[in-house]
Order: sequence, then C-alpha cells, then structure tokens
Amino acid sequence: MKGRGVILWVDADACPRDAKEIVFRASQRLQLPVKLVACQVIHAPSSELIERIGVPGSPDAADDRIVELVSAGDLVVTDDVPLAARVVEKGAVALTPRGQVFDADSAPQRLAARNLMEDLREREVIRGDGPAPYGPAYRRRFADALDRLLAKRTRGRR
Repeated sequence: MKGRGVILWVDADACPRDAKEIVFRASQRLQLPVKLVACQVIHAPSSELIERIGVPGSPDAADDRIVELVSAGDLVVTDDVPLAARVVEKGAVALTPRGQVFDADSAPQRLAARNLMEDLREREVIRGDGPAPYGPAYRRRFADALDRLLAKRTRGRR
C-alpha cells in the first residue's frame, strides 16, 4: 500500500482484552502502528508502534476522534455498528472483536438491521439479552479475520 501505510485503530473503551492482545501481536509481527482511542485509561504494552489517544467526554467522543483521524485503507476494531458505518464511509474497513467485517457492501445493511433491532427493543416488541460471552470461538474468528484483512492490506509492502 502506498502512502503512510495501514494503521490499526482500536475503539478501546469496550474492546475485549483478548482482542487487543491479538492486535498487539499482529502489530509487532507486521510492524504496523496501532492507535488505541478511549475515554478512560488504556492499558497496553510499551511499544513504539502503540499509541494511546485519550479523549475526554463520552465514548461517542472517542468514536468521533477515530472518524476524524482514520484514513482510507485503515482497519478499525470496534463493536460499535454506527462507528463502523462511519469509518467505512471514509474508505476504512471495520472489524468487530467477534470477527464480523464491515465494508462498503455490508455496513449499510448491518447499520439498518441494528437500528431496526434497537427500535424494536425500545418499543418492547422484543427483549435484548445482549451478546454471548466473549470466548475462544470469537477470539479465533477475530484472529482469522484480522489476519485475512491485514494480508490484503500489507501485500506488496514488504
């Protein structure tokens, strides 16, 4: 990839520790920068490749900061569907810690489905129990999806 290269952005406020560890390992292996953005204290290993970006305010402020700084070709790790849709509009790709990819083809449909489900929960038409616990199957899906996406983005860089 030409230009500054791929940056791995992490919506760090709610990202599971296991997913962040997978990102850190990928960063070291491929020598890719990671930007952790959060409204709270962020724990990360000491590395010249890892930058912590603290944003005062609500988690939405962290989302806004990611959207402001992300560029086409970057990869954003987030479980926030509206944030994923916003970064895709800027030419980035989003990946959930559970291994779901949001790209230009899938983001609009996933955002519409999320909004519909939120509306149905607010009207108490359906009940929301939240996502299943983050476990080994999700870690594996995330690691596999991250490897595939990074292979596409870093091909020819070496």
